[in-house]
Amino acid sequence: MAATSGVPGAAAGAAAAVGAASGAAPALYACTKCNQRYPFEELSQGQQLCKECRIAHPIVKCTYCRSEFQQESKTNTICKKCAQNVKQFGTPKPCQYCNIIAAFIGTKCQRCTNSEKKYGPPQTCEQCKQQCAFDRKEEGRRKVDGKLLCWLCTLSYKRVLQKTKEQRKNLGSSHSNSSSTSLTEKDQHHLKHHHHHRHHHHHHRHTSGHHKISSLSPEQDQGLWKQSHKSSAAIQNETPKKKPKMESKPSNGDSSSINQSTDSGGTDNFVLISQLKEEVMSLKRLLQQRDQTILEKDKKLTELKADFQYQESNLRTKMNSMERAHKETVEQLQAKNRELLKQVAALSKGKKFDKSGSMLTSP
Repeated sequence: MAATSGVPGAAAGAAAAVGAASGAAPALYACTKCNQRYPFEELSQGQQLCKECRIAHPIVKCTYCRSEFQQESKTNTICKKCAQNVKQFGTPKPCQYCNIIAAFIGTKCQRCTNSEKKYGPPQTCEQCKQQCAFDRKEEGRRKVDGKLLCWLCTLSYKRVLQKTKEQRKNLGSSHSNSSSTSLTEKDQHHLKHHHHHRHHHHHHRHTSGHHKISSLSPEQDQGLWKQSHKSSAAIQNETPKKKPKMESKPSNGDSSSINQSTDSGGTDNFVLISQLKEEVMSLKRLLQQRDQTILEKDKKLTELKADFQYQESNLRTKMNSMERAHKETVEQLQAKNRELLKQVAALSKGKKFDKSGSMLTSP
């Protein structure tokens, strides 16, 4: 009787402990921005921000260096480091390796210059096929499953892995909670029913046996006591064997298959979403490359236009100087021609005077 009564008492104590734990107030944690207290689940993982602060100050990517930062205002799209570099060096140029518009000094961004000094020249990335990945040997490749990826591709790959882990944790926790609740309810019901049945059966045997033992001899009484002791020991040995069978039975036959199908479907959808995001990132990089080529062509066109204007201005000055020189020479020649005509006229008049004088002196 002591062994049978201990099982429902332990179950009742466990249920009371669960009720007390569920009835206790949850711990509250302060938001790092507004300092108001919220449950731990409502705060963000990285900076411990509440929902209102996350909406008011979202985490966005810098337009230049593509690193994540907390946005103070909606018009602020540049991180503090890039803002200081813009004030000091002006607007950046696209990096010749990663095509990120973060080359404030020279033709390379600070990340690529430091990586080149530390790890050597860049290699082709396995994801975006650009020559912007640096081989970090075993330490860096362990984080991305042995792949050689650039900085942007490693960030996207880590994001995908984190999301898959979170989804698996959520699915596993929901499945374990549902199975544990169903099993505990069934175990409690089974234990109560089993205890009531055994108690009734033992009481019936005790009353019927008591009437029989009163009419038996002492030897027969001792034999009956041994048999009853053996049967009670056998019942106690059988009860823990039967209990795991009841616990091993699932609450629903199709629950495991349904959860496996939902898990596989969710992971497949997430893989498709990650592939689409990677394609979008590659298309954005292609657009950046095309924008860079367009900018280079625009620069060449402006240089050619400037050269053409310079040559045109030089030719115009030369033409003007040549026209002036031509006018001056023409004027000089015309003046000389006039003088010569005057001399010819004077000479012709002198000859006429000489002829008339000779005609007068001859008679």
